[in-house]
Amino acid sequence: MSFSALDVVPISEARARLTELSDEVVAGAEKLLTKNGAAYVAIVDARKLDYYHALEAEHASLVLLGEAEAGLREVLAGRRVSHADLLKALS
Repeated sequence: MSFSALDVVPISEARARLTELSDEVVAGAEKLLTKNGAAYVAIVDARKLDYYHALEAEHASLVLLGEAEAGLREVLAGRRVSHADLLKALS
């Protein structure tokens, strides 16, 4: 999502407009708050934040599945480490 100039708000201004900004966010906007002219924090709808966290968890699961698949391919190809060598590498 891109931000318009109206979505970028100095944090000093946001203090006075928090209720208004919150209503805009619930209606679909995202607000980028700045401090000393640089991006500092964002205000996003709580439901979107939950969705973002679910996407993160899903991504982590997909990465783990990819790693498990790669490991199984290694085993099926006969490339494996003996138990003793594994313990030695871990110590």
